[in-house]
Amino acid sequence: MGRKRDKFVELAEKRVNNAIKQIQLIGNLSNTGNYEFQEADYQRIFRAIDAEVREMKRRFAEASLGSKGKFSLRGDV
Repeated sequence: MGRKRDKFVELAEKRVNNAIKQIQLIGNLSNTGNYEFQEADYQRIFRAIDAEVREMKRRFAEASLGSKGKFSLRGDV
C-alpha cells in the first residue's frame, strides 16, 4: 500500500473505533437507574448525530466525484 493509503487506514481505524466507543457511552445514558431524561432529549441527540453522519457521507461522496460537486462532461473541472 502507498503511504497515503496506509495513513488513511491507520487513522480511519482509530477514529471509527473512537466514534463507536463514544456512541456506546452515549447509549449508556439510557440507563434510567442513573439518569432522568425525556424523549425530546434523546431525539435531539439522534438528530445531531444523524446530521453529522449525513455530512460525513456527503463529504466522502463529493470527494469521490473529484469535482467538488460541479458537473462537467469533460471530467477535468
